[in-house]
Amino acid sequence: MTSEDGPAGTDPVAADLRAAGARVRGGTPGDAIAGRVPRYVAAPADGAAAGALLAAAARHGLASVPRGNGTKADWGAPPLRCDLVVDTTDLTGIDHAAGDLVAAVGAGTPVADLAAVLAAAGQRLSADPVVAGSTVGGLVATGLSGPRRTLHGPLRDLTIGMTTVRADGTPASSGGRVVKNVAGYDLAKLHTGALGTLGLITSVTFRLHPLPAAVRAVSATAAAPATARAWRHAVAASTTAPTGVELDWPADGPLTLRVLLEGAEDGIEARAAEVAALLPGAATTAAPPPGWAALPGAPGATLLKAAVPPDAAADAAAGVRAAAAAAGTAADVRGSAAAGVLFAALPAGADGAAAAGAVDGARTAVAALGGSLTVPHAAPPLREHGVDLWGEVPGLALMRAIKDRFDPGRLLAPGRFAGGI
Repeated sequence: MTSEDGPAGTDPVAADLRAAGARVRGGTPGDAIAGRVPRYVAAPADGAAAGALLAAAARHGLASVPRGNGTKADWGAPPLRCDLVVDTTDLTGIDHAAGDLVAAVGAGTPVADLAAVLAAAGQRLSADPVVAGSTVGGLVATGLSGPRRTLHGPLRDLTIGMTTVRADGTPASSGGRVVKNVAGYDLAKLHTGALGTLGLITSVTFRLHPLPAAVRAVSATAAAPATARAWRHAVAASTTAPTGVELDWPADGPLTLRVLLEGAEDGIEARAAEVAALLPGAATTAAPPPGWAALPGAPGATLLKAAVPPDAAADAAAGVRAAAAAAGTAADVRGSAAAGVLFAALPAGADGAAAAGAVDGARTAVAALGGSLTVPHAAPPLREHGVDLWGEVPGLALMRAIKDRFDPGRLLAPGRFAGGI
């Protein structure tokens, strides 16, 4: 195999993939998806080439896994097969209809590039860039939503259209460039967070918002989870309309509640003062604090995601931290107290058995509060030890039926999602 042109010209499979309009090379350990090294890596030039590429892959029975910049290549379960990595980084482009507050974006476009183009027009995608370096396709495929979901909703609510390619190479589109056009919207919802198991995302159309003229962040340290719970409830009952209400509780630090306010200059100080009055000892700044919207923990950490009723968010954070301590490790916790979606990080180097014990204990604690816990990313020691990444999944039979309908040959990231989908 050569580094540039891919497998030697005598390889008929590589030749067929290349004929589809893609750059093809052999896979290396650096291309591994959750430990699975692919035989081929192919980068289609555009959406049409992506369809031809997947059609060729299907003819040869290759299992394909999409990848953008690779920032979340080891998220989810290891695919049962990974013959071909579809590199989406050539699927770029931004069609910005500023007057309509809409943008159609190629899946391989870096989220940072999109933000820069929109900011030049005084607009933004109101979804926090939770993982630095992500592409638009990776953002949508993992379905990550940061603290701004409090006001603007999760990422799937900002997605009004999507173009994908099915396992057999057939293109499919839903929605459009008009915000009120909801035709096929369920298709976009299905692909958001599906980790590429239902189709290859080639472009996404987003609903945008104007950049706020003013920003204030109000933060206060809570003595106990009950205090943070009361503060969250008081902010929710106020007239301040926060953009985000974030809980931050590092393993070696205090529990802090952070409230983000955005809007016109006129009135922002009064809104910030109202929030500060609800949080004794609060400090107010003109920008989000360091680490805002970022996932907790160091790169490579095991990542847990807890979804609970908002009033239980602080107690869930305490339960996850206690479970980690009982298992002999530690957890940094951060997330949206207003939405009840929290992320917790266990050290990447934590012993596999200890990390598994922390996951089991945290899942029990979260379930007792009426919530659920998944493991979007398991560090190698935990993955090798073996852990249930998903827990009990309501509607799993329906999810499997959808997988069978979209990908009957199980050629798209097989086994990477819940229930072996």
